[in-house]
Amino acid sequence: MASTLKINTLTGVSTAGSIAVTGEGNSTTTNLQQGLCKAWFKYSGSGASITDSLNGSSLTDNGTGDHTLSFSSNMGNTTYVCSGGLDQVGYAVNVHFNTTAVDSLRVKTDRDGVGSANYVWDWTNCHALAHGDLA
Repeated sequence: MASTLKINTLTGVSTAGSIAVTGEGNSTTTNLQQGLCKAWFKYSGSGASITDSLNGSSLTDNGTGDHTLSFSSNMGNTTYVCSGGLDQVGYAVNVHFNTTAVDSLRVKTDRDGVGSANYVWDWTNCHALAHGDLA
């Protein structure tokens, strides 16, 4: 028998911000909040603008292929994990996270994987995300 649960808020019983979820093998649990993406950005490096985001407030253009993405709500520390990519065909591209601060992350992009100033590039369809603890 299928059922539907409709709620607006989930709160842990012993700790309000901690909800354990049983894993796939039914033998372990994981913390729900730890597994959620805390920020993501879809942005244009060539237009220096955010197309869409979660917990994203602004983009700073630091130069060609060099952008700082600011969070609406700060991360709890600077040891969060970042990943990103580009929607680009025909080039080998790299996304580098040069600085992770509690209020932002700095992304540099280059083509052909060279990483030198001659190959930095402002790509149109960029994306970055952060996993970690919010402040």
